[in-house]
Amino acid sequence: MRSSWAAFSVYEKHSSTLFEEQFVMLHDRTLRFVSSLPEEMLFRRISHTDGNIGGLTVGENIIRSAGMVEMTFGGITRRLWDDPFEWTLPEALSSTQKIVEYLGEVEVLRISGFQFFTDDSDLSRSIPAPSELKTLGSILLETVARAEHFQGRAFAYLQVINDGKPSRR
Repeated sequence: MRSSWAAFSVYEKHSSTLFEEQFVMLHDRTLRFVSSLPEEMLFRRISHTDGNIGGLTVGENIIRSAGMVEMTFGGITRRLWDDPFEWTLPEALSSTQKIVEYLGEVEVLRISGFQFFTDDSDLSRSIPAPSELKTLGSILLETVARAEHFQGRAFAYLQVINDGKPSRR
């Protein structure tokens, strides 16, 4: 008699595959969101009289989300853990087209980074990231969480701009 665990293993995926799927979903969700967003909403700030939620605009949050992925995979592939803040300023990425192009560049870097993983054992390998040793698995987990956090803030900020109505994504 087969155990229920044996049947489960047929459906089990490798952790690296699950990570890759999370990053692909993040990228696809961001592309759909940015492409459906009226350009004038990208960097619209809410005035203090509308309510002070402060912080970054929709576009800035989307750029920061992609920047988390860029920083991580730049670190994994090239050992460059630079924060992409300086070259991802709203002045440089001021339109939907420029943001979509940047998202494409980040996706190419992410894909090249996943080619470094041959199997799940690579996720337990430690690398300097950037100032302390961390496992690749923990780096990927932190990155997808931080990137999704900024993405969620973009969605929430748009909802506030739309007077509480969820965006149509």
